[in-house]
Amino acid sequence: MNMQTVPATPPSQQPVSADSRFILNNISWQTFKALLADAGDDRAWRIAYNEGVLEFRMPLQEHEQPKILIAYFVTAIADELEIEIMELGALLLVREDLRRAVEPDTCFYIQNESVVRGKSIELPNDPPPDLVIESDYTSSSLNKFTIYASLGVPELWRYRHQILEIYQLAGDKYELTEKSLAFPFLPISEIPAFIEQSKTADQRATVRAFRSRIREILHDSES
Repeated sequence: MNMQTVPATPPSQQPVSADSRFILNNISWQTFKALLADAGDDRAWRIAYNEGVLEFRMPLQEHEQPKILIAYFVTAIADELEIEIMELGALLLVREDLRRAVEPDTCFYIQNESVVRGKSIELPNDPPPDLVIESDYTSSSLNKFTIYASLGVPELWRYRHQILEIYQLAGDKYELTEKSLAFPFLPISEIPAFIEQSKTADQRATVRAFRSRIREILHDSES
């Protein structure tokens, strides 16, 4: 399998919309927790925290649409495979012992779904999500790969520039790979075309087309 190690430095930065992200430096863990407590659970913005740097992000339409479609695709795959999965959206993933926290665009428990079913998840006592999805319309100021790796997330999908990249955790770093750990049969290179299709067809038509493609692949694998 062709795999490429992700460098420790963040990917090249794209222009960041002034009204979509806000960065605070030298924020203590105690201050971070107090801000979360004051904001409550109904806040629209998402957060990431690493080594005193706190990032706030307001989701944009250009960011949300690909993420939503990819999540629909994952659910469609699970239905066709007749397996149980649990989507937990922007679940706040916190490791207080590491002073790190992040909210993914969305995340799934797949292999460990039965382990966390019905539980209030707390890391590190519970396993992290099996799959995290990030839609990078604008690049993060934080290296989220470092955060997710420290949390032990085994698989990360990143959609940006009309390309879906699949990363698997190898030791303490992510490696770019051609196949999904959770769904090794999935034709990764075809997914961006379905996302583009949704710009002229509606979302549900796109999901139905994707589901038909998955059925075709599964049927061929059984032949």
